[in-house]
Amino acid sequence: MSDVKITSVRAIATAPQGSNLIIVRIDTNQPGLYGYGCATYTQRFTPVLTVINDYMGKLLIGHDALNVNDAWEHMMNSSYWRNGPVLNNAISGCDMALWDIIGKAANMPVWQLWGGKVRQAVPVYRHTASTDYKELDEQIQNFLDQGYQYIRIQAGNYGGNHIYLNTPEGSPDPKDVSYFDPLKYMREVPDMFEHVRSVFGNDVELLHDVHERLTPVNAAFLAKSIEQYRPFFLEDALAPEQGYGFKQLREASTTPLAMGELFNNPMEWMPLVENRWIDFIRCHISQIGGVTPARKLAAYCAPFDVRTAWHGPGDVSPIGHMANVHLDLTTVNFGIQEWCGMEEDPLVQDMFPGCARIKDGFAWANDKPGWGMEVDEELAKKHPPVIHEYDLWKFRTPDGTSVKG
Repeated sequence: MSDVKITSVRAIATAPQGSNLIIVRIDTNQPGLYGYGCATYTQRFTPVLTVINDYMGKLLIGHDALNVNDAWEHMMNSSYWRNGPVLNNAISGCDMALWDIIGKAANMPVWQLWGGKVRQAVPVYRHTASTDYKELDEQIQNFLDQGYQYIRIQAGNYGGNHIYLNTPEGSPDPKDVSYFDPLKYMREVPDMFEHVRSVFGNDVELLHDVHERLTPVNAAFLAKSIEQYRPFFLEDALAPEQGYGFKQLREASTTPLAMGELFNNPMEWMPLVENRWIDFIRCHISQIGGVTPARKLAAYCAPFDVRTAWHGPGDVSPIGHMANVHLDLTTVNFGIQEWCGMEEDPLVQDMFPGCARIKDGFAWANDKPGWGMEVDEELAKKHPPVIHEYDLWKFRTPDGTSVKG
């Protein structure tokens, strides 16, 4: 095909499991040739819809649908101000949709367009969380019984949701806010690791997510405290703006470090990778602008022995999860893939036919052209997005200070 032009760009918003998902559909002048991409920014989805529907079409209609490199640069540069989550997610949806189109035009899955697989399937990790060790053990055992080998363990919701008796008078009711005590958290996490290792031994790989909530010195203390339990990695120990604090973490401990789900632009990850202060890069693919920059980031990380661990929570659409899997299948310096399990839901399977499947703890892509997926738009309309309390996170320390989510 030598004359494939973009004829329309539009957003599809849906929430089959409560999290607001945004899909971009791009159509072309070739009958039946269209593509889908993920532009999901759950917590602020309406601005992304505006960028896609009001701006991206004007930029891309009439553009060569098979020239994704030029399209990506055009989308990124045309707004002048760039590298923010709203714009990057809109770009990502279009970027992924164009790769879907190219794959369909070539009659190849995207992983084959990128040079083929270096592994047949992708090992993934699942999430467990409870302040009750019996419940935590049951969650872990359930995943082990299903064949998973990598499990993230949390003592509650990122250390929050504790009821404190010594909050100042006038502080928000614990029912309305999640309180986070850094000192209590740093005591709980090593105890949790010790318990899980004593019950399940050393054959399961354990991960933990700090969620960017600690200071560098406290994060270094935590990394050192859990080092003896051989974690697979400690995730997002610091906020992006504290990037140089990873030097202190690296010097304090041999605990492997993963970072990046809030990153927007290369200046945030370059020092961490070049100095080998982290071991895993785990960007949210749509947050950095799609699979085009993600492939470049993976290649950039390879000489520094930094492996990929792309963000894969419930606020990534099945299209985005499939894009992660295609990246993982073709990336030599792949490490692990986060997995939320939404594809196990029959509703999600009906809404997104062809989505990735799990077998014995591994994610499998299909061999169909492009992403190998469709979207049932009529079914998606029956599950519209809403703004709910989850999108307006309220986290505070016991004295009432607002902290990161």
